[in-house]
Amino acid sequence: MTTTAPQYSEPPVGTDAEAIDVHAIRADFPILRQTVNGKPLIYMDNTATTQKPQAVIDALSDFYATRNANVHRGVHHLSVQATQAYEQARLKVRDFLGASRVEEIVYVRGTTEAINLVAQTYGRANIHAGDEVVISTMEHHSNIVPWQILCQQQGATLRVVPINDAGEFLFDEYEKLLGPRTKLVAVTHVSNAMGTVNPVERIIQRAHACGARVLIDGAQAVPHMKVDVRALDCDFYAFSGHKVFGPTGVGVLYGKFDVLDAMPPYQSGGDMIQTVSFEKTTYNDLPARFEAGTPNIAASIGLGAAIDYVTAIGLDRIARYERGLLHYTTEALSRIPEVRMIGTAADKASVVSFVVDGVHPHDVGTILDSEFGIAVRAGHHCAMPLMKRFNVPATVRASMAFYNTREEIDALAGAVKRVVEVFG
Repeated sequence: MTTTAPQYSEPPVGTDAEAIDVHAIRADFPILRQTVNGKPLIYMDNTATTQKPQAVIDALSDFYATRNANVHRGVHHLSVQATQAYEQARLKVRDFLGASRVEEIVYVRGTTEAINLVAQTYGRANIHAGDEVVISTMEHHSNIVPWQILCQQQGATLRVVPINDAGEFLFDEYEKLLGPRTKLVAVTHVSNAMGTVNPVERIIQRAHACGARVLIDGAQAVPHMKVDVRALDCDFYAFSGHKVFGPTGVGVLYGKFDVLDAMPPYQSGGDMIQTVSFEKTTYNDLPARFEAGTPNIAASIGLGAAIDYVTAIGLDRIARYERGLLHYTTEALSRIPEVRMIGTAADKASVVSFVVDGVHPHDVGTILDSEFGIAVRAGHHCAMPLMKRFNVPATVRASMAFYNTREEIDALAGAVKRVVEVFG
């Protein structure tokens, strides 16, 4: 069975809400047809993980049904077919990110593993006692803890860029932290907790001016906007497949070829070697050097199908539609006096974090699910330093994708009003 991404005709000129045919898109996602606690599912937890279109589900099923074999080392028919599909997906990722070479695309389990890979290979080889690593206050724990560990190992110092009350990166303060000891800057492209879109191109340019390398955590960016790593000129870019409508358990580390080529292996085992003897081992070329062991073949192929899917719709069209959703959600929730927004940056992706006066976010999330079938995230969102910055233990986070509708946002606002009434 061969699956292809759906084709959508260009919409008529109109509002952002008309940028795509949302009802046609919703039909591609089987999970959205179900009910939760007797209510139609309203899924607004896309920052945690996105739902999967039928094209991705079919790609996974097709691999296991018709081509299931290990890749690279086999000469039999199934292995050749599996290898071709696996490497074809890598080509799709290369084009998706605008990378110049396929060797610059390394499969990993997700953004977390990609960041740890860079920390424990590039970091241990190039960051030493007295050096500095710069991150920001809004980072996910996965872009904090690996650098803390590295700095402890190497005797380096972790520096943190502050943010303002709107949740925006303070560029002037960032420049003050940069200097001859800065060896690496690691920042998020889009905040998972607030949706803030950071000025990553300027961040990268300024870091390079002082001789530092830059890693961008793109987990929350690639579902919402077109990313071109060559235009950004970042040294590393990481994202997870499950955030961009693909399977869990697969992600990507992009790295500039010369930077990756100089890095030692992250893990050892099969496929990352050229020769092995008891006296000496020589390592494979890129990207195999960083892909030890049997990879998540099916998920990688599924990621390729997800890239086909969003590319067919068009990331520019997705961005226009989601901007409309963000504006509509912000307006709807702002009309509720008891709601306070956390993160009001001028440039945001379709993420809205908020607290309700007198109600713990976990209680809000539980009621939205049990009474209204609305799935949101309630907690610290793996961003505890950010929560401390805003002096809250947690927030309610509604994160929208291109399959969400204004009617669902109306339902969310109505449900939050009901929570206020219950606890008022």
